[in-house]
Amino acid sequence: MELAVLKHNGEETGRKVNLSEEVFGIEPNDHAIYLDVKQYLANQRQGTHKSKERNEVAGSTKKIKKQKGTGGARAGSLKSPIFRGGGRVFGPRPRNYNFKLNKSLKRLARKSALSYKVKENSLMILENVSFDAPKTKNYLALLNGLSLADKKTLLVLPEVNKNVYLSSRNLPKAKVVTVDSVNTYELLDADSLVLCEGSVSKLENLLLK
Repeated sequence: MELAVLKHNGEETGRKVNLSEEVFGIEPNDHAIYLDVKQYLANQRQGTHKSKERNEVAGSTKKIKKQKGTGGARAGSLKSPIFRGGGRVFGPRPRNYNFKLNKSLKRLARKSALSYKVKENSLMILENVSFDAPKTKNYLALLNGLSLADKKTLLVLPEVNKNVYLSSRNLPKAKVVTVDSVNTYELLDADSLVLCEGSVSKLENLLLK
């Protein structure tokens, strides 16, 4: 499978990149994608939610009325959950939502996501990007050249480039990552995936271990 390498203005450079069928041309595994996305979203949760139960609420423990003879139900304390301002029954407690997935399954999920992008014609190969200074207008010009200014994009760099990252940070629909931090959720969330020419071989080596 071959894709043309594009210049920053959207024109073809004349070079082509061979994409591995084992990474970009597999039969997508939807269940692997589901599990990997589920883990990613679970890892974003802080798990710091907490409500006070009756033993944690501030207030008097004095019995508010006598046990019998009132015609109503027994009531031992204002901190009871049935009263306003009382504790909550079975409320949320701090917990960790993380769970483990095998590396092979996570690799399968990323390969499946990449294969979906190829099938949807949502993958572009771009010559390597480098800016002299962090300027949003430079990144916006790059997106305009590729006709992607109004789409949610994910640009994958072969290595960390601070100027490119900072240039994209103010654009709500643009995201820049490096090869080693690519995840299934962000691949699927982007309308268009843009791989730098130097990222392709690194990505294939990472997913074919």
